[in-house]
Amino acid sequence: MMQENKMVGLATMMFIALFGFGHELLGWNGENEQVQLGLFLAFIFGIIAGYKTKG
Repeated sequence: MMQENKMVGLATMMFIALFGFGHELLGWNGENEQVQLGLFLAFIFGIIAGYKTKG
């Protein structure tokens, strides 16, 4: 259980860092924030898939 909480925390921190600062850190130049939308959707779909496989 503890290892699972650490991984969820790590994934959340990575998502926030990439979502908020990815354009500065990696030089992304997405039109109309498409890169951020892709990251957001991938994160949401990952949460959904995680709950479906867990239950």
